[in-house]
Amino acid sequence: MADQQPGDAARVWNERFSVPEFIFGTEPNAYLAGQRHLLEPGRRALAVADGEGRNSVWLAGLGLEVDAFDISPVAVDKARRLARDAGVSVDYRVSDCDAWDWIPASYDVVVAIFIQFAGPALRARLFSRMVQALKPGGLLILQGYAPRQLEFNTGGPGVLENLYTEALLRTEFGALQILDLRIYEDELQEGARHAGMSALIGMVARRT
Repeated sequence: MADQQPGDAARVWNERFSVPEFIFGTEPNAYLAGQRHLLEPGRRALAVADGEGRNSVWLAGLGLEVDAFDISPVAVDKARRLARDAGVSVDYRVSDCDAWDWIPASYDVVVAIFIQFAGPALRARLFSRMVQALKPGGLLILQGYAPRQLEFNTGGPGVLENLYTEALLRTEFGALQILDLRIYEDELQEGARHAGMSALIGMVARRT
C-alpha cells in the first residue's frame, strides 16, 4: 500500500474528525497511561500524529512540557479546545510526519499511539526520526495493532503491512534498549474508532 500524499491524507482525516464528538475519546491510551511511573514533570515530550489531543493533554496534565502535531487542522483545533478545557498548555502544530521539524536529541519522551496510517516507507522514515529526536536516556512509548487485529476488525488500518509485529519493532528499534515489548489482547474503549476486543502491541524503549 503506497503512502498517501499529505494533501490527500489531510482531507481524509479532516473528514473523519469533523464530527462533534472525539472519535478516539478524551482519555489517554491505556498502554500509555500504564507508563505513568516513567513520566517525570518538567520533561519535554512529543506526541506524534496526536489527533484530537487525548494523549498530549494527559501528558501535559502530568507536568510535562508537550509538543504535538497532526496532519489534520480539524483535529488540531479540537485538541487545542481539549487542552484549554483541561487547563493545560500544549504546543500544537499542523504538520505531516515528513514536514515536522525533527530536531535531534530534543525530547525526553516521544509518544506514538496508533500511528498506523503509515505504510512501510513512511513508517521507516518516521521510526528513524523518532529515535533521532530522543535525548540520551529518552523514552519511546509506542502502541499499535498486531496482525490478528484483522480478525477482530475493531479499529486500525485494515492493511496487514501497516500492522506491527515483535520482529518488526525489534528490528526497527534495534538501536534502543527495549524495556517492555508485549503482544496481547484486550478490550479497548477509546472512542467509537477503537472499541472492542483488539490485538495489540506495546513497547517502551530507551535511547542509551
